[in-house]
Amino acid sequence: MIKNYLKIAWRNLIKNKASSFINVGGLAVGMAVAILIGLWIWDELSFDKYHHNYDRVAMVMQHETFNGSVNTGSAISLPLDAELRKSYGSDFKHLALSSWTNKHILNVDDKKVSYKGNFMGAEAPEIFSLRMLQGSRNGLKDRSSILISQSVAKALFGNGNPMNKVIRLDNKDGFKVSGVYEDLPNNTTFHDVAFIGPWEYYITSPGNERSPTDWGDNSLFMYVQIADHADMAKVSAKIKNIKLDKMDKEDRKFNPRLFLQPMSKWHLYSEFKDGVNTGGAIQYVWLFGIIGIFVLLLACINFMNLSTARSEKRAKEVGIRKAVGSLRGQLIKQFFCESLLIAVLAFTLSLLFVWLAIPWFNEVAHKQMAILWSTPLFWVACIGFTLFTGIIAGLYPALYLSAFNPVKVLKGTFKAGRFSALPRKVLVVTQFTVSVMLIIGTIVIFKQIQFAKNRPVGYSRDGLVDIEVTNDDLHKHFEALRTDLLQTGAITEIAESSSSTTGVNNNRGDVTWKGKDPSMTSFFGNINVTPTYGKTVGWQFTDGRDFSSQIVSDSTAIILNQAAVKYMGLKNPVGQIVRVGKWDMTVIGVVKDMVMESPYEPVKQTIFRIGRGAMDDILIKINPHISAHNALSKIETVCKSYSPSVPFSYRFADDAYARKFATEERIGKLASSFAMLAIFISCLGLFGMASFMAEQRVKEIGVRKVLGATVFGLWRLMSGDFVSLVIISLFIATPLAYYFMHGWLQHYTYRVELSWWIFAVTGIGAIAITLLTISYQSITAARANPVKSLRSE
Repeated sequence: MIKNYLKIAWRNLIKNKASSFINVGGLAVGMAVAILIGLWIWDELSFDKYHHNYDRVAMVMQHETFNGSVNTGSAISLPLDAELRKSYGSDFKHLALSSWTNKHILNVDDKKVSYKGNFMGAEAPEIFSLRMLQGSRNGLKDRSSILISQSVAKALFGNGNPMNKVIRLDNKDGFKVSGVYEDLPNNTTFHDVAFIGPWEYYITSPGNERSPTDWGDNSLFMYVQIADHADMAKVSAKIKNIKLDKMDKEDRKFNPRLFLQPMSKWHLYSEFKDGVNTGGAIQYVWLFGIIGIFVLLLACINFMNLSTARSEKRAKEVGIRKAVGSLRGQLIKQFFCESLLIAVLAFTLSLLFVWLAIPWFNEVAHKQMAILWSTPLFWVACIGFTLFTGIIAGLYPALYLSAFNPVKVLKGTFKAGRFSALPRKVLVVTQFTVSVMLIIGTIVIFKQIQFAKNRPVGYSRDGLVDIEVTNDDLHKHFEALRTDLLQTGAITEIAESSSSTTGVNNNRGDVTWKGKDPSMTSFFGNINVTPTYGKTVGWQFTDGRDFSSQIVSDSTAIILNQAAVKYMGLKNPVGQIVRVGKWDMTVIGVVKDMVMESPYEPVKQTIFRIGRGAMDDILIKINPHISAHNALSKIETVCKSYSPSVPFSYRFADDAYARKFATEERIGKLASSFAMLAIFISCLGLFGMASFMAEQRVKEIGVRKVLGATVFGLWRLMSGDFVSLVIISLFIATPLAYYFMHGWLQHYTYRVELSWWIFAVTGIGAIAITLLTISYQSITAARANPVKSLRSE
């Protein structure tokens, strides 16, 4: 019986080639989108699951209160490690402090490579369950040892054995390779950590020393693995007030509260607002999951529409089968077999589409995904997915067609009824409602990105180059370096800074000024610069003057940004004394706010002062009259003369700033691609429906033409039904899209307004696309010779 069902299903596919192409092609596209989104969601949900102890690993974080607002940060202080080991040792299996992830130069003999790495406590390899290819996880117990990734081992030693070989770090101290670990996959937090150095070395190296009793210095990270018998929430509650109890009275006003953030929340639930974990990337998992379901649903709707639309052609078949004894259940099985056959064919074709599209998808999504050919779970999911799609697509046609009355059908008195087209119209409205919402969402996302990109940044990014300082060579010879570079004519100015123009590395709360509310807790970005910083970045003054190397008193001077002046409530800031730590500093100027952190958030109040301590970045302004290629070549030559052991590495400020929009742009590109595919599937269905309607109304059209109807009149008549459905979908989609996109924009403080034209343009576009889709069939039918359609009459 099943064989008979399949044979009939195949014959129907071959007989109705156009509708079969639309059904199989549309379903294949919808299934391909669903599979791609499914792979993306799987990659997101499995983030960090590479680590065996995923469920028991956490990061110590803290909430702090500033003027009634709760800030959440991941940086903690050095004494916490000793306190946790001493008072709560039984609750933890492993603890490890960690530095920031920074780029370093690794060299062996004449080979030099640049990789990102961390310095971590000796227990870190156990916490993250590194898969050791050589050596053991205990390698970091020696302060002169280092663990390297497989990629670093390959880059430095080729096919040779790296064990016990010495690697020099930043052209300074040497470290013995005590282990090689497998490269961490792209969907892990530490995927770019190519080596791990010993914590004892880091904490005692110049510039990195920390006081073992200073609870106010938040500049380190701590990762823990709780004990096997411990509960994450209970341990988190235990350690909540450790820091508060240890701090002096002055610092307690920040009300620090420690807590454990489980590894399972690092990626998908990374956002906090006023001390509440509000979500993060999980919103995109939900977004694309819903999009995938809807795109597949659109393809299923095409199948339902075309199957029910052609019901009259299948009516006699159903009537004869019932007359010779077929039960309704058997007919339902037959129609389900047809839909499952189409689903299987579509799934096979969809795998080809996915295989072709996945390189592009990986590039846009910034992933390293692949079809899981060898994973049994993938095939089980695919079989279930195909069955589900076949059942959903065939459910309504099977129930509808199997219900025909055989007596009326065979007498020729069967009529579809005046409301028979209503379900098809509802499905078309549903299709275009979803498509229109996707288009509106895509436009809003790109508008938000462009709005932030066009935000005044308060400095000039044109020709601004950032060189990250990896050792002291350039810093020690900065004045000579500056003189030599200016003499080449390749640059107009150069400066040093403790932060790049796209980040604020240091903050401080020990700032007071005249008129400050005693109950107010201060919080400022703190950036150390050389006197030429302003000329290099081209900042813009609203009051006062710039730093000058010729004025000795500028060593105790500061420049504020506009946000700082507003934050401090200063009326005439220039000339006022501000106490920064233990120094009394004079305000000599006010500059426009420089957007250095998130382009979607307000600018942080920031203090700029002449350099004290280490400088992390060298900023260079390229001469606009020289090509960037020639200028960079000259800059590299000069830099190499002062630091020959360090590979010349740089980045343009505009490129670094552009990376701040990477996540939103990826989401926008993916959403726009899926929106176009949704429109394509919807139009494919419209084309099929228009073709069928033209076929059904061929005699009506012939009569109208004989009576004098014009081609334009007939086109308008046939197009009107479809356009009215699209207009209904616009009325449904517009308020829904407004509601969801308005909610999405609330995640950003600096955001675009939802303009009326977005909805108007989308509506006009949807109607235009509809007319273009159905016009071919409508005009072809309207231009047909009525003699051919009416000669049988």
